[in-house]
Formats: sequence, C-alpha cells, structure tokens
Amino acid sequence: MADQPLVPTGPLEIEDGKISFGKRLNEFPWWFVAMILIAIWVFTIILTNAEYNEAFNFIKAGLTITIQTALTAYGIALILGLIAGLGRLSNNVFFNNLARLYVELIRGIPILVLIFFIALVGVPAVVNALNAFGEWLGTQGVTPLANMFTAFNNQNISMNARAIVALAVTYGAYLAEIFRAGIQSIEHGQMEAARSLGMSYPQAMRYIILPQAIRNVLPALGNDFVAMVKDSSLVSVLAVRDITQVSRLYAGSTFRFREAYVTLSVLYLTMTVLLSLLVQAIERRLRSND
Repeated sequence: MADQPLVPTGPLEIEDGKISFGKRLNEFPWWFVAMILIAIWVFTIILTNAEYNEAFNFIKAGLTITIQTALTAYGIALILGLIAGLGRLSNNVFFNNLARLYVELIRGIPILVLIFFIALVGVPAVVNALNAFGEWLGTQGVTPLANMFTAFNNQNISMNARAIVALAVTYGAYLAEIFRAGIQSIEHGQMEAARSLGMSYPQAMRYIILPQAIRNVLPALGNDFVAMVKDSSLVSVLAVRDITQVSRLYAGSTFRFREAYVTLSVLYLTMTVLLSLLVQAIERRLRSND
C-alpha cells in the first residue's frame, strides 16, 4: 500500500496563512493608531484655528517647568529609592525598619496630600530644624557653619523646589520596591560567589548584583517615569507654573475652557506616548540581547 500523506498540505497552508493574517490583525495596536490620529487631528486644529493656536502658544510656556520638574524629581527619587531598596534588604534591624517605615508611610498617603504636607509642613520643619542647629553651633563657637545653617529661610525656597522634593520623596518609596524586587530576582549564589572571591558586600552589590538588577527593572523604571510626568500636573496646586497651571490661568482669564484643556490634554498625551514608545523600544532591545 502506497504511503499517502495523512494531512493535506496545500489547503491547510492557505488556511494557516489566513489564521496567521487574522491573528496579526487582532494583535495590531489599533488603539495606538487611534491615539495618533486623535493627536494629529488636534494639532491640525491648533495650527489652523486662531483660538486654539493662541491657547497653545500661551500654554507651551509651561513645558520647560514640567520637563525640568519631572526630570529633577525623578533623578532624586532614583537615589532615594535605591537607598531605601537596599535598606529593605539589609540585615541591620534599624536600617531595615527605617526603610520599611518610609515605604509604608509614603505609599499609605495619597500623592496630592503628600505634596501639600511635604511642601507646606515638611520643608518648613526641616528649615526650622537647620536654623536651630545653626544657633546651637553658634553657641559652641563654630561661627562659619552656624552662619551657613541659620541662612536658610523658608521664604527663599521656591514652590517649584518644594514640589520637586515632594515628588521625589513620594516616588522614592515606589521605586524602592522596584529596586528591592530587582535585587531579589538575582540568584543568591552570585552574591556568595562574589564573596568567595574576596569581595566585600558593598563591592559585590556594586559590581555584580546591582548592574544585573537595574537591567532587569529598567522597563519598570521607565514606566514609573511616564507616571511621574503625568503626576507632575499635581504640582499646579502649589501655583507652580507648569502646563497645567498655565492652562488654568489661561482658561480663567479668557473663559476658553475647551481650547485650554483640549490643548493641555494633547500635550500630556504626546509626551506620555513618546515616552511609552521609548520604554517599549528599550524592552525590545533588552529582549533581543537576551
């Protein structure tokens, strides 16, 4: 009996081709295309409509403050998060509990409340403490340092600086958990191998563990930066002249609420989409390297 193929190949290949094409259609990011079309449509209106163009030219002045605030706050938050993440993994009871207290305390309070508290209560309290420390140094005869600490003044600290501190302290707690998870994802044997080669714990963490951990959590760090760019709009409650505050001022003075907030929305949408694409590109690059 002649051998016959159990499964016909021709029609099935065509059918598989159709299934593959349909799957590609289902997985195609239609939502992203819709977002791009909406952004293009709004920017076309901004360029062709005099009222929208006026609103855009007024609001874009706050872009510099928005970007500077997000970048500066995130840079400080990375340092705070790394320190707190290492503290969460420390065997030292004091540092472990201090880091745990910081993380749980910050994560248990809404961001808007934290911004008010840190900017209007926390920063003045720190300044007053520094002034008191400077006065004590003065009584001890340490005049140069005393003058430096007593020179701090609440009125000299801008609301923009307070907003940056508030965002950094808030996001530092969230980044701490990301760093902690990234470090714990590295096999414990690598630390033991590094210690067996004569490395100290800080050296092993710096040269062996942290480079791998940061590489693993890089996409999560990027997503948190995108979130911070959006949450930076909350600093407008402190009268920081970011694009949200500038939009509120424009809408309040002209009563053109539609033009102001449509323009504001598309500016945030554009920034977050571009940053999200950058994060996805980094993720693809990491996967391809793996």
